[in-house]
Amino acid sequence: MGHLTTAERASIQIALAEAFVDSSVDYASIAERIRGYDPKVVEDILYSEVAPVCFSNLETPVPPVWTGFKDEWLLDEIAKELKARKNSWLRRNFDLLKVAWLRYSYGYIWKELMKFRA
Repeated sequence: MGHLTTAERASIQIALAEAFVDSSVDYASIAERIRGYDPKVVEDILYSEVAPVCFSNLETPVPPVWTGFKDEWLLDEIAKELKARKNSWLRRNFDLLKVAWLRYSYGYIWKELMKFRA
């Protein structure tokens, strides 16, 4: 499944954001919610859309989000990031480096999700 509807993409983004909360992460639950979608597409969404918005929650000494991101806030922030990337050559290129760093730093998230792939 290469093409996603807006609702499907949002559902995937919301599920993946749960990996960035400051509490025990239920990787099995997240994996179940993303099952049936192309793994490559989901991995790209994780690192190029969700992680840029959510990773700072895991980097702060006292993370503000413990139980989950608000769906509306999350989707709005992702939309802002993607719009900024689309509108700026500099931002697009900076984000290429940022996404590479996120894949390296948070690669464990994808590995954990793949353990539950059936």
